[in-house]
Amino acid sequence: MTAGSGLVRLSDRDDLLGWEAVGRVELGQGGYCTGALIASDLVLTAAHCVYDQAGRLRGADTIRFRAGLADGLAIAEQSVSRVAAHPGYDPRSPFGVDTIRYDAALLELSAPISTTSADPFILHQRVDHGQQVSVLSYGMGRDAALSWQRECAVLGRQKGLIAFDCNVTFGSSGAPVFVRENGRARILSLISGGGYGVAYGMELPSVVSELKSVLRAMPGVPYGGLVNRRVKVGETRGVSGAKFAKP
Repeated sequence: MTAGSGLVRLSDRDDLLGWEAVGRVELGQGGYCTGALIASDLVLTAAHCVYDQAGRLRGADTIRFRAGLADGLAIAEQSVSRVAAHPGYDPRSPFGVDTIRYDAALLELSAPISTTSADPFILHQRVDHGQQVSVLSYGMGRDAALSWQRECAVLGRQKGLIAFDCNVTFGSSGAPVFVRENGRARILSLISGGGYGVAYGMELPSVVSELKSVLRAMPGVPYGGLVNRRVKVGETRGVSGAKFAKP
């Protein structure tokens, strides 16, 4: 555990049991976010991770997903063939209600990751005030392995947004927020950004359904000529939607 943080470091395979489908989304040039498998070939992450400061999508061939990465070793990893960001997300807009609500993207992997290595998560459908949640993420200063905050809570929801009292930092973008249902972890939301002890995410079911429609409508070949959104490490004033960093 990281002293004073409430975070548990998941350092080996036993620690990662049940969490193998959470991984680091590596963005070339050392940038990264957090993501999670929701199908054997689909990774869910934050949309702002796949845009650059000019508002251009990153090329799929510059992105790699490393499931269960811990101290340089991944349980499974795969390159990305296509990237679908939610059409409602505008990378040029300032961090706020509209950007958080649609801050989600799907990465289609070049080949499926076996469910025996990393079992994908399903989405949770209901949000309740005070609901207990947990978050797994990579972050600045703790990017070599997943950190697990075992307990935080839903502070409120409004207009498709959810607020949490969870511990997030640079690199936490796209981190899955989990609830337990019948003993199984399900994804309630994704971390979009945060500040002043509050993290923000979105309600996912309709957003993910729309993302899958976008992906289905794409040509069956990888897109090219796309680039990512990059944020300076240390850009911490106020609330920021820019929550990924260079290791």
